[in-house]
Amino acid sequence: MNMSFGEGVLCSILGILVVFFGLVCLQFVIHLIGVAAKGGKAVPASAAPAAVPAGLVSPAPGSAGEIKLYDTSDRDAAMLMAITANKIGKPLNELRFKSIREVK
Repeated sequence: MNMSFGEGVLCSILGILVVFFGLVCLQFVIHLIGVAAKGGKAVPASAAPAAVPAGLVSPAPGSAGEIKLYDTSDRDAAMLMAITANKIGKPLNELRFKSIREVK
């Protein structure tokens, strides 16, 4: 079947519109799933950090202490901690990592 130039342009425009409509629908569905996954659980913004005994340096608010890194860069350790927190579905400040070691 032969198409004229005008029909080809119209067909291309309709195809692009269909793809963008599908992407907008997909974005809407992903947004709805994200809202449903939260389940209305809100983390209080002013969560007080645990009290630290006198003489010790207090960690940053929301942190769970120090971590020892063995043959691992800070960037890689941060990515591993973020991925772990995401996979188990808990906020990063509720987890405690004692050490991270690269396995060779």
